[in-house]
Formats: sequence, C-alpha cells, structure tokens
Amino acid sequence: MNLARFIAAGFGTGYAPLAAGTVASVAAVISGAALLLVSPFLLAAAALLATVGGYLAVQRAGIEGDPGWVVIDEFAGQWITLLALARPTIPGLLGAFILFRLFDITKLGPVGWADRRHGAFGVIADDVIAGLIAAALLIALRLLRPQWLL
Repeated sequence: MNLARFIAAGFGTGYAPLAAGTVASVAAVISGAALLLVSPFLLAAAALLATVGGYLAVQRAGIEGDPGWVVIDEFAGQWITLLALARPTIPGLLGAFILFRLFDITKLGPVGWADRRHGAFGVIADDVIAGLIAAALLIALRLLRPQWLL
C-alpha cells in the first residue's frame, strides 16, 4: 500500500469490514474532540489538511469513482462539523456526528450535487458541503438552545 492510498483510506479506517464511513466518522469525532480540546485552530488546520491532502491523495492514487474504503472525506467533513462546537461535550459530539452522517448519507441538496461530480473533487466536496451544512445547523442550535449542547 502506498501513502496516497493509506491517506485516502482514512489512515486505515476505510478497511473496516462493515460501515467504513461510519467507522471513519466515529474515529474523526474522537480525534476531533481531542484536537478541539487542545485548540480550535488545531482542529481547523486538521480539517483543512484532510480536505486538501485528501483531494491530493485521491487524485494521486488514481481512484476511480468513490469506493467505500475511501473515507478521508469523512474525516474532513466531520472535523468541519466539529468546528461549530465551543468545546467538546457528549451531546455536542453526538449532535455533530448525527447531523454530519444525516447529510452525508442522504445527499440532500448541494451535497447530492457535489456527489455527482467526477474525480477527486466529487469524492471530497460532498462531505465538505455536508460538514458545512451540519456545522451551520449546530451553530443555529447553539444560538437557539445552548443548553442542548452542554
């Protein structure tokens, strides 16, 4: 296995025998919570690195389509979603996980549009957009019902 495929596989999480995208999202929530505890800037840097590095890894590995084992996009989208939290709490982390997976799986609106694009752009963009929408909803929830995320 070369480095590009290892990165595209979400550092190996994409090789989970069942529900690789969900396994990768759980790993991203756990690692993202740790990064957020250290610094929101560190989490933002990781999200940016997963997005750009994931795009390059998918492109350089010559991946066709969007195979189930390619899950670096789940890390990027989930980390973007976590940026909406002021600090990691169990309700906040669960909310971030559920919202991101909802948009990632259902491909609603612009997520579906991005998913239909070809190449590395389509692989990464749908999850980045899902993460942005989920983050926007979490921010709205924090403003309207902050006690729900404590």
